[in-house]
Amino acid sequence: METKNIILSAKGLCKSFAHNGGQIHVLNSIDLDICAGDFTVVMGASGSGKSTLLYALSGMDRATAGTVEYHGSDLVKMRESALTALRRKDFGFIFQQMHLVSNLTMRENITVPGYLDKSRRAHDVDARADALLAQMGLSHVAAHLPAQCSGGEQQRCAVARAIIHEPVLVFADEPTGALNNRSTTEVLDLLTALNGKGQSILMVTHDSRAALRASRLLYISDGRIISELRLSPYSPEDEKHREAQVSAWLAAMEW
Repeated sequence: METKNIILSAKGLCKSFAHNGGQIHVLNSIDLDICAGDFTVVMGASGSGKSTLLYALSGMDRATAGTVEYHGSDLVKMRESALTALRRKDFGFIFQQMHLVSNLTMRENITVPGYLDKSRRAHDVDARADALLAQMGLSHVAAHLPAQCSGGEQQRCAVARAIIHEPVLVFADEPTGALNNRSTTEVLDLLTALNGKGQSILMVTHDSRAALRASRLLYISDGRIISELRLSPYSPEDEKHREAQVSAWLAAMEW
């Protein structure tokens, strides 16, 4: 069996919130390894804890208990300044709401995060941005403001922004949730292609179409991962069989 390189490891991960004098437990002692090259997709009902898990694993939100180890460091105990530097250099983020800066052009929305990484020369960032614009089919709107572009174009820009600094791991929170069918397919095709080139991705979604692109599916319920499904790399020719596999798995989860 192939041994995969673990890039992020959570042990005993818990997240609780105070509410009306009590505690709401959103994550309940989760153990999870994220491996290099995997396209991991987390599914679950609304309120199951899937987005909270993503935020805790990425250091965007601190866990109440447990550890999240990355390169020998525990994100739960890391200083905020160190977390910011880590997210800026090693992690990429894609959200349902694109969070593009409205008064920057599409190209500028991609390049600015690249400039924040002081280990990269501006010339190299510019060259990579232009290559990504071409790869995402956005060269013709590079000088446009986000409001002048479609939702699909904006989300493809957000994907480019997330990978401008060549992150070790991309976190995606419902990246197709606000898109129409055509734009959803375009963004999923891009993410699938990136994963095919070795990009590690951790995505939270409620969309079974997105789940089909995974190499690893996790199901979370009441703050616990209760099931896992491993899949072969995505191929459009195998989609019918893959859809049957995923549908049966989700049915077993009472999805």
